[in-house]
Amino acid sequence: MHKIVIVSASVRLGRNSHRVALFFEDYIKQNNLGQPEILDLNAYQFPIFEERLRYMENPLPAVLEVAQKIKDADGVIIVTPEYNGGYPASIKNFTDLLYDEWKRKPLAISTVSDGNFGGTQVITSLLFTLWKIGSWVVPAMFPVPNVKESFDEKGVAQNAEATHKRAKRFLDELVWCMKAKDAMSHNE
Repeated sequence: MHKIVIVSASVRLGRNSHRVALFFEDYIKQNNLGQPEILDLNAYQFPIFEERLRYMENPLPAVLEVAQKIKDADGVIIVTPEYNGGYPASIKNFTDLLYDEWKRKPLAISTVSDGNFGGTQVITSLLFTLWKIGSWVVPAMFPVPNVKESFDEKGVAQNAEATHKRAKRFLDELVWCMKAKDAMSHNE
């Protein structure tokens, strides 16, 4: 069974994007799509990194832990809010920390906002960063507008039927890419 890491990117007080991470964790379990694990950047409270992991002399144990989780994952979902048209420093800090761990990693992006656009303004800048570090960003998005009205604090979708339909399309792309990578890895 595929391991899917869900990166909950926000470390802000009163964050709402974590609701979407909780939704994906439950949806993946309920639909037997893999073994989900939330990697909550808020739980780690990393400092601003001065260097990539591979050049650190004495990395924190937590840094080694999250690096291994990304390395071992068959796929990754990043759930990120949009702050002023961009993504939070916490996800930039985290993506820049790693390098080899991102290489050819199937990765899907869910953007979240309190407004009507669902964080779609953040996608271009985040895509560029992820392409630059060599991850395989799947051709699907899961924008969430009006997050507080769309999901409760436990990650339950208010309009379950429509949300599950969108989640299926989104995760079908991620799962397809994970299977394609598995097939290609066997041929190398």
